Amino acid sequence: MIITLNSNEPAAMNRLDFLKNLGLLSAGATILPKYLSSLARTPFSELRNGVGLFSMQGGTIGWYTTDDAIVVVDSQFPDPARAFVDGISDFGSGPEKVLFNSHHHGDHTGGNLVFENDGYNIIAHANVPGLQRKAAQNNDNEDAQAYAATTFDDQFRFDAGEETITAKYYGAAHTKGDSVIWFKNANIAHMGDLVFNRLYPFIDRNGGANISGWINLLETVAAEADSETLFIFGHGSPETGVTGNREDLLYMRDFLYHLLEYTQSAIKAGKSREEVISRTSFDEFPDHVSPSNFLSLPRNLEVAWLELTES
Repeated sequence: MIITLNSNEPAAMNRLDFLKNLGLLSAGATILPKYLSSLARTPFSELRNGVGLFSMQGGTIGWYTTDDAIVVVDSQFPDPARAFVDGISDFGSGPEKVLFNSHHHGDHTGGNLVFENDGYNIIAHANVPGLQRKAAQNNDNEDAQAYAATTFDDQFRFDAGEETITAKYYGAAHTKGDSVIWFKNANIAHMGDLVFNRLYPFIDRNGGANISGWINLLETVAAEADSETLFIFGHGSPETGVTGNREDLLYMRDFLYHLLEYTQSAIKAGKSREEVISRTSFDEFPDHVSPSNFLSLPRNLEVAWLELTES
């Protein structure tokens, strides 16, 4: 049963393997690390209560299977999407198939067409199809896209077996279309790219990102969780991986807060944009990894500068 609510309310790779698995999409509004590995050697990993994750290439896929449904979060790229569709039958083969897109980026939606052709109903926040279409136009790959047929404004609930899955929108953060997908009974939440676990994040200003909103979102989600909630992250460093707890959300919040605070202080001190973005690390966050210039502190500082000076 589907209920739509619109209210106001595994083993890690070593560092060398991780770096070898990095690459970039072509330039455009949503330049992305195409091969940002989710760090698992075995694609399928069961977590608990029928919920698991899948990692090959791109943002971490979450999944849940029961006798009457298969529920998936994110689709990576075509090749891993095909591997997922072929392999998920080992865990379940419910007749109803649902794919949630946590947001529009290509390493989370690039396999949508594979899922659509396999009978999945694609669901996302209302802003996602437009952002995805714009990115596809910029990257000249519209023919490879499949867009959400079902969208929501605030939240969307789907009941499957003994599980209740709720996708919730909290406002602009990493983009202006991010959802957190909650698996209520398993007490698991898929964060999409709202957490880059000990990585310098991609802050998609062209996609509507808002750092202040991101900070508020992480605080809200952490407050809705408890000490037993398990979170799935879109990306993570080789050392920390792609699962964690609410303390990891608050650590990400602290990084973003420090990012804005540092930038604001630098602006007040009269530092130029070039001076601000020349910094490559924060002493307060020594465990943050910069796998490429694309995911780096200078990139983060540049977005923070723009948010503070243009708002």
